[in-house]
Amino acid sequence: MDGIGWFTYETLRRIVHQRPNDEFIFIFDKDWDNSFVFADNVTPVKIGPPSRHPFLWYLWFEHSIPTILKKYKPYVFLSPDGYLSLNTSVPSIPVIHDLNFEHYPKDLPFWYRNYYQHYFPKYAQKAERIATVSEFSKQDIVSRYGISEEKIDVVYNGFSEAFHPLKEHEITESHKQFANGKPYFVFVGTLHPRKNIARLLAAFEDFKNSGSYRQQLVIIGRRKWWTSEMENTFQSMKFKNEVIFHEGVSQSDIAKAIGGADALLYPSTFEGFGIPILEGMKSGVPVITSNVSSMPEIAAGSALMCNPFEVKSIAEQLKKLQHEPNLRESLIEKGRTRAHDFSWKKTAELLWKSVEKTA
Repeated sequence: MDGIGWFTYETLRRIVHQRPNDEFIFIFDKDWDNSFVFADNVTPVKIGPPSRHPFLWYLWFEHSIPTILKKYKPYVFLSPDGYLSLNTSVPSIPVIHDLNFEHYPKDLPFWYRNYYQHYFPKYAQKAERIATVSEFSKQDIVSRYGISEEKIDVVYNGFSEAFHPLKEHEITESHKQFANGKPYFVFVGTLHPRKNIARLLAAFEDFKNSGSYRQQLVIIGRRKWWTSEMENTFQSMKFKNEVIFHEGVSQSDIAKAIGGADALLYPSTFEGFGIPILEGMKSGVPVITSNVSSMPEIAAGSALMCNPFEVKSIAEQLKKLQHEPNLRESLIEKGRTRAHDFSWKKTAELLWKSVEKTA
């Protein structure tokens, strides 16, 4: 799952278990896996059509969802990925994680961005309350959609307890598993244009060209949004044989990959939060991330910051980490302290407060 998937799973699982006397209706668009039906107070419901395209999203939210809401008459409709139905009077709360489609619309296919840009302002106006995952995203929603600050609750993300520092022999095993036995930098995330993969590849090339460095670059994520720019940059690299891609990696193996890295690289051009930043910090590795959108807020001085639009800026931070011997330990210590400010338990508690306000 990606960030929104983990947010949904981790928060709803806790809310359901903490409130055994409340009834929850979970609405699915296909046959569900029982691991998502967390307790006896959850009633799973399947409705069609499978919402895998903007036209189907419209049918699902404007026709199928209202039918279910009329049947079950819930106090609140909670949408953990931001979509709402405009065709219901049930008090609604969307979790709008970010407005990336407003800032970088060309990163998305035509119908997707048109749907988001048309409907999300309406969803924001329709909502009784809005939850979002950072102060940056809150202010973005306020300024873009003219929503009152009092209507928006900041519900920071958490991270899995699977992430923790590795012992020396575990790091050696991670080197073998992910980078042919060599030290490496790691990126984790869907390979989407806003994850800045092309510039990351170019920065790694610059880094390798500037000295006799042994590090490989390990990239973990789905190539769902792989672009010609990414492909052309990769194919033109002198050191492309030292870039290693992994897809379909379990969360436990992602934890191993991050824990065994020399640094976690996350130079995205736009994020509503950026969960991998915390995963790197909790794993006891230095983090290099961007100085734009929510990332300075989440890092809070506990990571190396780069300009994601400048290849040289990313590369310089990689070099800095190699040549300043005390920097690595300082970042690790600051990162561990910063990671203590976040947990899925806190996220679930804050989200439930928003639900109560909505009801």
